[in-house]
Amino acid sequence: MALFGRPSTPLDGVDAVLADLDGVVYAGAGALPHAVESLNRAAQTRRLGFITNNASRTDASVAAHLNELGLRVEPSDVVTSPQAAVRLLNTLVAPGSVILVVGGEGLVVELEKAGYVVTRSAADAPAAVVQGFAPEVGWVHLAEAAYALALPESEGGIPWIATNTDWTIPQSRGIAPGNGTLVSAVHTAVGRLATVAGKPETPIFQEAVARFGARSPLFLGDRLDTDIAGAQAAGIRSALVLTGIDRPKHILAAPPSSRPDYILGDLRELHEPYPVTRVKGDVTIVREARVAIDGVDVRILDAGSRPIDLVRAGAAAIWATGRAIFGFHVPEALYADPFHRP
Repeated sequence: MALFGRPSTPLDGVDAVLADLDGVVYAGAGALPHAVESLNRAAQTRRLGFITNNASRTDASVAAHLNELGLRVEPSDVVTSPQAAVRLLNTLVAPGSVILVVGGEGLVVELEKAGYVVTRSAADAPAAVVQGFAPEVGWVHLAEAAYALALPESEGGIPWIATNTDWTIPQSRGIAPGNGTLVSAVHTAVGRLATVAGKPETPIFQEAVARFGARSPLFLGDRLDTDIAGAQAAGIRSALVLTGIDRPKHILAAPPSSRPDYILGDLRELHEPYPVTRVKGDVTIVREARVAIDGVDVRILDAGSRPIDLVRAGAAAIWATGRAIFGFHVPEALYADPFHRP
């Protein structure tokens, strides 16, 4: 029998909790169940910071929103993708240059704070294009970016920085298109790729670690492709919480580069002992949940009393084989979604 880990909580040994926002703390304007009280409890004994790819708001407005929800947050506790984009821009274009912005206040404020001149028109001969999400972004804004980026950078064209490329954003009414869809529209028009500043790239994580003086941080996210992959690339432990974008079926199929250290149903489980994963022969056991690998078949021997434990056992069993999920027959009950939230 192999034994992995010890029955400690995900917060044991952690000196800073770094949390994503959309899908972790809130969906739309409202807080997700148990998020605020769980984070406030964590903040009693360790530093609490927030990392967001959402470029539509300033750090001050994000902090104000979080305080309205019941958290205690200063603007300096919020690390945004526009801040990461400006740091990247500083390595390419001198302050004082004209920058074409596709996005909202969060991006404009950070650029102006750094000494850049913001324009919305390619006719102003911008030195770079910086693109981030804002609900008001439309065809006219994307067209101006395409006009400015018509010449490839290898032929003397200007740099193009995207704050992030999240395909979707969780909202109170459901899942909506994210900045990745808007960046893709410009890419389709001009045949160029943007340089990405936010998650899953490492600069935004490195900034957070340095700003909060973290030696043993834990990152909380709801997306494998940006949150978990980015944290892993930055050498930070991570927890995926099933209150946002990615669901159990995505966890089972996660490649090694985006597998979380912890799988949580909601943030209350930060403070609960995390169950030991045991392996006995071909059987993976998490509490009462038991999953077996039988050739190409994944078999549920015991679903247990907690759906989250079945997800943990199934993921551990599949991941340990080193084979992609597409090579297995997976029972629907293993990826059924009891954690779905509208």
